[in-house]
Amino acid sequence: MRHIFLAFAFLFSITASAQVFPGEKSLWEGCDRYDFKVEGRDALVVIPKEAAPGRPWIWRPAFFGAFPSVDQALLKEGWHLAYYDVTHLYGSPRAVKLAKSFYDYVVPVFNLSDKVVVEGFSRGGYFAFAWADAYPETVSSLYVDAPVCDITSWPGRHQPEFWQGFLEEWGEKDEDVDSNFRGNAINHLPRIAEAGIPIISVCGGADTGVPYDENMHKVRDAYQDMGGVVEVIVKPDCGHHPHSLEDPTPVVDFLKAHFDGYTSSQQIHTRGNLDNSLYTMTVRKEATVAFLGGSITEMEGWKDMVKDDLKQRFPDTSFKFIDAGISSLGSTPHAFRFEEDVLDKGTPDLLFVEAAVNDHTNFFGPREQVLGMEGIVRHALRANPYMDIIFLHFTYDPFLPLLNEGEIPDVILNHERVANHYRLNSIDLASEVSSRMRAGEFDWKKFGGTHPAPFGHSIYAAAIEKLLDLWSKPASGYSYTPHQIDVIPLDGSNYENGRLLLPTSASRLKGFRLEEDWVPSDGAGTRKQYIHVPTLVCEEGGELTLEFVGSAIGLYCTCGPNAGVLSYEIDGKKYQQLDTFTPWSKGLHIPWLHILANDLDQGRHILKLKVLKGDCQGCYIRNFAVN
Repeated sequence: MRHIFLAFAFLFSITASAQVFPGEKSLWEGCDRYDFKVEGRDALVVIPKEAAPGRPWIWRPAFFGAFPSVDQALLKEGWHLAYYDVTHLYGSPRAVKLAKSFYDYVVPVFNLSDKVVVEGFSRGGYFAFAWADAYPETVSSLYVDAPVCDITSWPGRHQPEFWQGFLEEWGEKDEDVDSNFRGNAINHLPRIAEAGIPIISVCGGADTGVPYDENMHKVRDAYQDMGGVVEVIVKPDCGHHPHSLEDPTPVVDFLKAHFDGYTSSQQIHTRGNLDNSLYTMTVRKEATVAFLGGSITEMEGWKDMVKDDLKQRFPDTSFKFIDAGISSLGSTPHAFRFEEDVLDKGTPDLLFVEAAVNDHTNFFGPREQVLGMEGIVRHALRANPYMDIIFLHFTYDPFLPLLNEGEIPDVILNHERVANHYRLNSIDLASEVSSRMRAGEFDWKKFGGTHPAPFGHSIYAAAIEKLLDLWSKPASGYSYTPHQIDVIPLDGSNYENGRLLLPTSASRLKGFRLEEDWVPSDGAGTRKQYIHVPTLVCEEGGELTLEFVGSAIGLYCTCGPNAGVLSYEIDGKKYQQLDTFTPWSKGLHIPWLHILANDLDQGRHILKLKVLKGDCQGCYIRNFAVN
């Protein structure tokens, strides 16, 4: 069946590319442009070289070709562009009626999606809100740029020619028009909000022609109060011109992510809610957001896109962001470093956690995967019972064959056990990426691989932004209630009390020395968080003793080319051996948390550790880990 569908799609693409469309043909940005008339008014459609799945399109009611960065980017992505001139009709009922004739004509003739992005620049924004109110079923999202939202702000009575044109078009008397005029954007919002239409806007903070505070700022506040999804990018020192953005990526990503059908591949698991964090952002207007993960979180990418998204959703909110991504680390080290790398920097209202890739590649077994993730959750909720937590499951090469066979990697299922037990929202991005690749949307190379390209990161960010959309509601609808953490743990030995001890905690050192500003001298690679820090260094065999209180003990090491074999015993029991040389140690001082024991009785214990003689006989301890 799939082969039949693909063959049909191929034949259709040939037919469409050969089709003679109505109107005068020319080129715009290297693509075919057709100009024609509908109801006597100028209209045009620009056809991409290869249409995107679903045949999405964006429609301007005014000023085609002005500040076209978004249009240019979408055209390259396979979107159709459309224009119908209702520029001087001030969003009137006549304008909407004429535009309906245009819509009804171009959708079948050009085989466009039933859903469209309405793109309103300046006075075009006034029409965009009117159209979305009249025909919400036709709109996937609105992009309004420095939009006129209040007719008394622009043109206002201080521009007599435009004002008179507005009065004549609407058939209004001057004395009957005030800031509550029925055609103003704010009066269109209830039906738009009911339809769940997302809005993105770009505005100049120094716009004196269509002042932001008199127009889009009021609309944003009202729409958010209704529970609508609205994001605003304010250019602080920009006037009415130039419109749009030099880099249109934030707008383009928003429009693509909200296009009808895009979300069908997203694997979002909603549990509980996100009321607490959204309450702090919406009502308190002050929020702390933390990002805990490995290299995919540490690198520039999805987290930065999510930060921008939050600032666009809540432009009046003061955010503090905690970046706690460290390459190579999974859930177990996350649990033990949570206090130092997250809580010591602030108490999050919203926490993102990812560890599936590193838990898998670092050979942590099913139980350890639960011990780590459950430990993070319980530690976080003890620090702030109102903290919302979102699990993210990223992808990498070894997951792909499993996902292509319809099998979810065990590490994701184990993390999902924790998310389900504590009613936490989660997003299976690994499954989403696999699904989109199977559908032919992109390949692994375009995605960027394990450490995604910007395109791949935008896939991750879009799913997170969709989750935030799903939990958006009127400000009065958010509750602020503590999460329940008195549930029975999945594993009573989880690392909820995990913390790091300084290397100076050890005693009876032989062959070890403390270097306050350790940097390796062998030329191997490093992680920036693990150099220029106090480190216990042993290079030719040695031993130490550590007294500790807890049920688990581990060594937080950097395991490089000289990482040796350790022999250790706890409380006088039989010595055990541990080879600290990892598959990556030959060329990298990789951070690694070796758990030596995790089911000890709570109480005081003594660890004795030896570094054995051999070809590799080094040990570099940044911290001891105790639960």
